[in-house]
Amino acid sequence: MGAQWKAKGKELAANAKGRLFGRLAKDIMIAARSGADPASNARLRLLVEQARKVSMPKETLDRAIKKGAGLTGDAVNFERVIYEGFAPHRVPLMVECLTDNVNRTAPEMRVLFRKGQLGTSGSVAWDFDHVGMIEAEPAVAGADAELAAIEAGAQDLEVGDEEGSTTFLTDPADLDLVSRALPAHGFRVISAKLGYKPKNPVISAGLSAEQLEEVETFLAAIDAHDDVQNVFVGLSG
Repeated sequence: MGAQWKAKGKELAANAKGRLFGRLAKDIMIAARSGADPASNARLRLLVEQARKVSMPKETLDRAIKKGAGLTGDAVNFERVIYEGFAPHRVPLMVECLTDNVNRTAPEMRVLFRKGQLGTSGSVAWDFDHVGMIEAEPAVAGADAELAAIEAGAQDLEVGDEEGSTTFLTDPADLDLVSRALPAHGFRVISAKLGYKPKNPVISAGLSAEQLEEVETFLAAIDAHDDVQNVFVGLSG
């Protein structure tokens, strides 16, 4: 039994890595529309650094850049779409998709939201702040996250679940500026993206174990959809 569970775990890990590479490749293709040279394309530079940190194969990275920049002859027609709504028990969420066919994605999202509630544009967004999110870790011993946030120009910070991990929050326009500044203040940037931070998250301790499981099952189904890039959830604790 143990060997079977171990094998299943490896399969799940491989699937998760495959999804990560697929999502990164989409973001890279979109960013490369503005130029294939990371040195002159700040968004692409951040994504290339992120791809290297998660060991994306070089050929996959190069192919995504060339395709996005139009160097392969293949058109990239991804459209960014945000779906707003609620998971079970009124947990708010914003779902960011990159799709080449909205007419396919929209009905599939409606199906996934049946156990929650799909809202209209703006119905949930008001309860989230649009921010830059930079995940970083100390690069030198004794690096002070609060001091780094102040000196690099971040608006706020959140200490992550993983030891040493910190998320620096910025104004959307300052994402690249703060990402460039953090290494000088002792932090190594792991990822940087624009996202949504909940203003009034539902406290998970207020949900029963069964209710929390329903929320997690719902979110897992949303996250597994091929067109979903990011899921921002108003749930804390």
